[in-house]
Amino acid sequence: MPITDLLERNSKLYGDETALVEINPEIQEEQRVTWKEYELIQPTSSAPYRREITWSIFDEKANRAANMLLGRGIRKGQKVAILLMNCLDWLPIYFGILKTGAIAVPLNFRYTSDEIEYCLKLAEADVLFFGPEFIGRMETIVPTLKKDHLLFFVGDVCPPWAEDYHRATANCSSQAPKVLIDDEDDAAIYYSSGTTGFPKAILLKHHALSQSARMEASHHETTHEDVFLCIPPLYHTGAKMHWFGSLFTGSKAVLLKGNSPKAVFDAASQERCTIVWLLVPWAQDILAALDRGDMKIEDYELAQWRLMHIGAQPVPPSLIKRWMKYFPNHKYDTNYGLSESTGPGCVHLGMNNIHKVGAIGVPGYGWKVKIVNELNQIVNQGDVGELCVKGPGVMVCYYHNEQATNEVLENGWLHTGDMARQDEDGFIFLVDRKKDVIISGGENLYPVQIEDFLAACPKVHDVAVIGLPDPRLGEIAAAIIQVKDGMTCTEEEIEQFCMDLPRYKRPRKIIFAPVPRNATGKIEKPRLREQYCGVRLVEAQNNG
Repeated sequence: MPITDLLERNSKLYGDETALVEINPEIQEEQRVTWKEYELIQPTSSAPYRREITWSIFDEKANRAANMLLGRGIRKGQKVAILLMNCLDWLPIYFGILKTGAIAVPLNFRYTSDEIEYCLKLAEADVLFFGPEFIGRMETIVPTLKKDHLLFFVGDVCPPWAEDYHRATANCSSQAPKVLIDDEDDAAIYYSSGTTGFPKAILLKHHALSQSARMEASHHETTHEDVFLCIPPLYHTGAKMHWFGSLFTGSKAVLLKGNSPKAVFDAASQERCTIVWLLVPWAQDILAALDRGDMKIEDYELAQWRLMHIGAQPVPPSLIKRWMKYFPNHKYDTNYGLSESTGPGCVHLGMNNIHKVGAIGVPGYGWKVKIVNELNQIVNQGDVGELCVKGPGVMVCYYHNEQATNEVLENGWLHTGDMARQDEDGFIFLVDRKKDVIISGGENLYPVQIEDFLAACPKVHDVAVIGLPDPRLGEIAAAIIQVKDGMTCTEEEIEQFCMDLPRYKRPRKIIFAPVPRNATGKIEKPRLREQYCGVRLVEAQNNG
């Protein structure tokens, strides 16, 4: 079924129940808006900014957005972009776009003006919904956009060159538009991470979105009673498709603005969250805060929290072992995926396989996998090769990029660009990105393996390993190490810790510096290579 059918079903079955809650701990509110009957509720003076909507209001707001767009001439197959921070308007606008039969185009909130303009033009978007955080970036490109481009501002004070979204939809019908949508219709364009150069546009169909909802609910045994805490940005397939588990079961979700350990624990405690999806840096920050005694678990209501899962980047096994010491009753899962596979879950560890921590897991619900060599032949079990996945979530194509599409799609198989191996039990271990493999003196070094080892060092908060040019060996492994707050660390200490590594895997260069990660938690290795390759390295000790 089209993904929009799930929203309409929830409106009928659970209309008066809470669908979404928005919390911003950095804003102290004077009034709390609850969009059940648009009444205002006076909270305690110390309460953070909090709003919520029911399933029926969610669906009505999506219908108003859809009918407004249809009234402005938007038709099936056209593209409508979203440039918003996480908020209560985000998902109703997204579903309003889908209800018209148009294609939703979420944009990364970190995009520069040039990237916004590039992505709008590549997707051939006719409409853009944007928030107040992006007025400055939009002002510079408005003159270059086509004259019939529709710009809707989602906020309080609308700039003169845009139209107020809330006013535009206020008098629109709240009834579902009569647009026939099929599983095979195009639904969304998501953009690749774009950590270097401009991102590629990934086209997905409705059946891919619906499959991801069923898969998420299946993988995590989501029920109507669960409460999902969503922190990562909704423009990304990871956050969106994990939330689809809540959509599939008609359960409540909390959109948290902010990722500090206290904000996460406050939200989980106050909203009775049962499922929390974290990125590696946030889990590291929580553990560090607990280690320091800045927070105490007993000060929060966390007994209902049953599952913590991580995705979007390799997860050091040492991190999960530390987590389980604090939360021995937690279920844990890790989810592997790409935007090209409609986000997370084409491979997942599974909640009952914590004994295999370190693996990304087994094929997900409805998926097949294989590991191949450079000749596209399946490798022997245990050997390293490129991971390929096949299933209902594989993208249609890179929009307007046939060459790039042909490089990764072959007979329905998606070549992920990730190097992996499979153990004797069938569990898949991610070794590294194909392009990140370091060839040093004829040996293949896989940075993730070295990073996982170094992450277990008591003084290491975060670590990234990259290859640096070397006149004799071709490349050498360099470890960029971010030391835990309040600690000092020396090169000699790291070298001593690495004595348990095979000699050829030991980093030959140690750099104490922050480890940059993007909005979805992935290490920005192209940025590190740009910073450290080809220039004289200045090594400095990080004193926290």
